[in-house]
Amino acid sequence: MKKQFYSLLGLSLISISTSIAQQQRVLDKENMREGEHVEYCVTHKKMEALKKDPKMAALIAQAELESENQTKSKGDNSTTKATVYKIPVVFHIIHNNGPENISREQILDAVAILNRDFRKLNADANSVQTPFQGMPSDVEIEFELAKKAPNNTCFAGITRTVSALANDGSEGQDQVNAVIAGNDIYQGIWPHTKYLNIYVAAEVNGAAGYTFNPMGGSGASAQGMYYNGIFMLHTYTGSFGTSNVNSSRALTHEVGHWLNLAHVWGGNNNPGSAGCNGTDNVQDTPATQGSTSCNLSANTCSTDNAYWGFDQIDNVENYMDYSYCSKMFTQGQVTRMRNAIVSTTAGRNQIITASNHAATGINSAPTLCKAKFSTLNRTICAGQSIQYSDESYNAATGWTWTFTGGSPASSSSQNPTITYNTPGTYAVKLVATDGSTNNTSDVPAYITVLPAGSGLPYFESFEGSLTLSNPNWSVFNGGGTAWAVTNTAGKTGSNSAKLDNFSQTTGQIDELISGSIDLSSITSTTGATLSFKQAFRKKAAANSDLLRIFISKDCGETWDPKKTVTSGTMSGGAIATSTWTPTAADWLTVHVTNVTSAYWVSNFRCKFQLTSGGGNNLYIDDINIYAGAPSETPVTAGLEDLGTLESILLFPNPAENEVQISFNSQVGNNEIKFYVTDLTGKRLTQHVINASEGNNLVLIATENLSAGTYLIQMVDGSSQRTLNFVKK
Repeated sequence: MKKQFYSLLGLSLISISTSIAQQQRVLDKENMREGEHVEYCVTHKKMEALKKDPKMAALIAQAELESENQTKSKGDNSTTKATVYKIPVVFHIIHNNGPENISREQILDAVAILNRDFRKLNADANSVQTPFQGMPSDVEIEFELAKKAPNNTCFAGITRTVSALANDGSEGQDQVNAVIAGNDIYQGIWPHTKYLNIYVAAEVNGAAGYTFNPMGGSGASAQGMYYNGIFMLHTYTGSFGTSNVNSSRALTHEVGHWLNLAHVWGGNNNPGSAGCNGTDNVQDTPATQGSTSCNLSANTCSTDNAYWGFDQIDNVENYMDYSYCSKMFTQGQVTRMRNAIVSTTAGRNQIITASNHAATGINSAPTLCKAKFSTLNRTICAGQSIQYSDESYNAATGWTWTFTGGSPASSSSQNPTITYNTPGTYAVKLVATDGSTNNTSDVPAYITVLPAGSGLPYFESFEGSLTLSNPNWSVFNGGGTAWAVTNTAGKTGSNSAKLDNFSQTTGQIDELISGSIDLSSITSTTGATLSFKQAFRKKAAANSDLLRIFISKDCGETWDPKKTVTSGTMSGGAIATSTWTPTAADWLTVHVTNVTSAYWVSNFRCKFQLTSGGGNNLYIDDINIYAGAPSETPVTAGLEDLGTLESILLFPNPAENEVQISFNSQVGNNEIKFYVTDLTGKRLTQHVINASEGNNLVLIATENLSAGTYLIQMVDGSSQRTLNFVKK
């Protein structure tokens, strides 16, 4: 999707239905499983990109030559040995406080699935198609969460890193660097010769997962972590939580690549693209073009196979295909993987040694070393409940909880659910035990319970206090300086909320979060609009700061994005190279009209999130939520200018995902109605906004419209204007 930027100095920005579209990665539809909207795997694409570097190409070729020599010496169908190789695993969760911050239980499920599949403990291995009966093979490789970090610190095999790189389309090396610099366990290199590092995020190169085949070089470095790690979409990790059963074997597929397997059709990422000439360098997998669905009768390469000696149907049920019914590795694949894990060229052999098992803690009985707990949310409204998750490691068998202000006030359950009825801030205490050792986590001021929200109209100009630490507002500080009230700049009065963004780190996230607001009085005949005023400057033309507005219908338990404003829009293109304070003329009014009926609740909340892109300071003032009153009077087509509006312009035309309407309002607080209709006059969407005096810009989403011609009717009191546009 193309990203468009406009210089909007002095404009009031009004957004209808959706925000400015962010740039999206172009996905290869031929690399998707049937019915999905993400490329299933991009491992071979990554490998091909690496081969363009002669040095990397040489390392890849060396590793493949070693694999070929091992196969020749041992035979492709050699039986597995009695040795079971164990691999210490670390899951690095990269999240932006969203659903991608998956639970420990979901991670444990992903590990259990790996062990089930690689040890042929999956019951469905017994139900493969008749030609493959007896072929599913035990890889005799097991996976265990590491218990010691590189600095010998006891931990649970999971790290968590808060970063915008979780979902902004960044490359894997950037995500690895974020983990090294900012995870919650150990900041430094997690050597790939000690751990299988699995990185889980909300966006991993447009794929469900990817990794790299074994290769030498890189050593104990950030680059080594990248080239030897596995990257997974959180919705393809485990079988529950944010994932599901159909997605649960994607990690099995990627570990197969990590252990030097290709796709069953050969060394590329597109089923069918290589015809029947591709090879996975394994004899006992029939020639195939690959499948993107569970077509058990597929026979895409109906020629005699050198191994089979006769025409053979596709092994659709192989983990290295793209089907939804994968359930087996062949013996030839097992041999290739076991060759990879003892490879000296690729360095995989170091990970399975007894000394490394001792260093990573997987060869010793687990002991309790830390009591720990978490919740999905730490701020709730009075009367709500919250579930606590025990994350103590590594061997807790008993739990004693104390919940000040909660009901019940104590619990011995591992993951209790507690209700809070009285506003306030409360401590939580957990004593975990393994039967002989106790460990305590006592966190003061852990839970904040908000009072009932004020009703409409809601107006916040930050004039009453110089602090944000009260029930009306809270902040999330991503590091450095947090949101605060300043008395040096204000649109109304002298105060506003300020984020000292001038010296923030690029990619840092800071949030200004409201308390509870009661919108339950709004009805279908009034509707609701949220508006605010903001002032911002870039430091340089290339700055890429993003202001996102979220709203919640459940007191912040979940947040829904409603608007994204780019740095170009916020600043109007203006630049200030030194720390900046706005004047009265620098404020821009933003209207968010899509506060739909789902949010007309008594515990509505909103938040303003800035992702720093190198820009200057940001100020917010005059946050206003009010009920609108759109007219029900039928609107007919007309060409006359509106009474208080002039210089009306619609662009682009034709449009793809959005049309924009700019106009000048001669008066402030000017109620303007917008109706999108088809050519018969049937209303498809309608909104009402209060335009500010001066220049205004309206953004109208068209992404849900079919291709064709449409009308937009603008109504200002008794005057109207009809504009037409074409949706591509």
